[in-house]
Amino acid sequence: MNLEASWLDAFLQTFDRCAIGNDETVVVLTEQQTRTDLLQLAELALAQLKRRYFRLSLPTPASLAGPLVRSTGASLALGKQQVAVDALCSADVVIDLTVEGLMHAAETAQILQSGTRIMNISSEHPEVLSRMLPSVTLKDSVKAAVKRLRAAKQMTVNSSVGTQLNIDMNDASTVGVWGWTDRPGTLAHWPGGLVVSFPAAGCVNGRLVLDAGDLNLTFKRYIESPVTLDIVDDYVKSLEGAGADTALMKNYLSAFKDPAAYATSHVGWGLNDAARYEAMTMYDRDDTNGTELRAVAGNFLYSTGANEFAGRFTRGHFDLPVMNCTIALDGETVVEEGKPV
Repeated sequence: MNLEASWLDAFLQTFDRCAIGNDETVVVLTEQQTRTDLLQLAELALAQLKRRYFRLSLPTPASLAGPLVRSTGASLALGKQQVAVDALCSADVVIDLTVEGLMHAAETAQILQSGTRIMNISSEHPEVLSRMLPSVTLKDSVKAAVKRLRAAKQMTVNSSVGTQLNIDMNDASTVGVWGWTDRPGTLAHWPGGLVVSFPAAGCVNGRLVLDAGDLNLTFKRYIESPVTLDIVDDYVKSLEGAGADTALMKNYLSAFKDPAAYATSHVGWGLNDAARYEAMTMYDRDDTNGTELRAVAGNFLYSTGANEFAGRFTRGHFDLPVMNCTIALDGETVVEEGKPV
């Protein structure tokens, strides 16, 4: 693929927002299956900014027997190799180009605790990244949403097709992502533009209805027929529907043979007006990781799987952006029928 000047410019602007100092050490973390266009753009941008860096390249882990794992944010590439982890901990900035990303990887907590900041670049076509260039306005919107979520005691989510969720927000851990990181010990991903909370154990109850046009980002697929999830104390207790979407989801979750795969990971909503709902129709599946769709303004993002704040880790993961929901915090509407208030 020929690189475009606009793509390089997007990398330059994003790295500039990360405030990488002349005296800071940067590691470009890759694996064998890292997109070469992203690697070239990252290294060209760092070189043009005259920032010191070195590349740490890992083998891509072999696929295990059992269910395929996609778009989890829990890269296995480091493989708990302590020498590699120590190298990342010794750096000031990690440019994360692993295929799955380090958002939920087993080694991430140690890396962040060392003071290293992690800038994850989602494994997307560079055009997606350049369209989703992060901005100060987006940062302000995300920070305001984080503040409101952290102050809330209760979240409710309702929709005209039957969603009725009640989420106890006491002791939830809330994070916002606007697309860059400039503070030690923090992680961001690009594209950004969303706020999510990881509820404490036993805090999510009710019914979630996925309607036609909602998304299953693990499958990189728009839902074609309704799927109803009944959730009790965080866990999906039943999953009903007549179409292929229900059959696929049931089969996938059961294949992990792990109760935690059915549990709630995080809840939140998108805030990025630049994110296009229809974008997933425009790219081959190898050219999108679905990160843009997580950030579509006003979508309710419900995810199953790992939630370290509730003491759960699993390889199973669904990211499910749900459209046309009304989200309220302590009775005050923040998203009304899919539109941020």
